[in-house]
Amino acid sequence: MAVPKRKTSKARRNSRKANWKLSPLNLAPCSKCGELMLPHYVCKVCGSYAGREVIKVN
Repeated sequence: MAVPKRKTSKARRNSRKANWKLSPLNLAPCSKCGELMLPHYVCKVCGSYAGREVIKVN
């Protein structure tokens, strides 16, 4: 197996692990009620998808 020629420093090792961050959610307004929701998902407030009611919400 290949063996590293030099020791990896702590700064170099830690900088590789520093880029694991969350990206902000891409929210879009619902076409029926205007509530923010994930695109291509059923709205949790009014239960509509693509302008029509898919699930009944109380």
